[in-house]
Amino acid sequence: MELISTAFLIIALVFSVVIHEVAHGSAAAAQGDFTAKYAGRLTLNPLKHLDWVGSVLVPGFLIVAGAPILLGWAKPVPVNPLNFRDKRWGDAKVSIAGAAANLGLALVFGLALRFWPEVSGAAAANFYALAQSVVIINLVLAVFNMVPVPPLDGSHVLFALLPASQNEFKVFLQKYGFVFLLVFLLFFVPVIWPIVAFLYQLITGIPLI
Repeated sequence: MELISTAFLIIALVFSVVIHEVAHGSAAAAQGDFTAKYAGRLTLNPLKHLDWVGSVLVPGFLIVAGAPILLGWAKPVPVNPLNFRDKRWGDAKVSIAGAAANLGLALVFGLALRFWPEVSGAAAANFYALAQSVVIINLVLAVFNMVPVPPLDGSHVLFALLPASQNEFKVFLQKYGFVFLLVFLLFFVPVIWPIVAFLYQLITGIPLI
């Protein structure tokens, strides 16, 4: 059963990070930038998106280590903000699209859990376990990616909100973004879990233990 649970986690993670990146590329195309499309990245084929470190090594290590939160990422889709019709908010819209896609997946599978009929059988139990994995992983991805630290999506939203007078601060964050991200990963990741647990119960009606 543990092997099945691990397989569900991996499937859910790969599926979710691919959807996340396709959402970025689709939002960019809607803004007039077809870079991702021309690169062949507007596809659900996971082989076009997988990053060996973010999609394999990091999740594998977290699973083996028994980490409470499973994180991972795919190769970022190529985007050229210079092509956006909306120069002011285009980058923020593309960034938000990834988290919005993850929240959408969490809602679809979470509501399926909330209204899941009382049925028995291995197939039903397996779908239930897979749906749980999809909801949890997508909530983690949505919340984590909106942290306003480069290179996460939340930083693009923050930069769009900051006035031009804060350009030096933007440059500072971009220059030391990975340092801040490392500090966040080391000390503040547990902050994400209560938010994920709250959203999980809000959507599914089931407490997340």
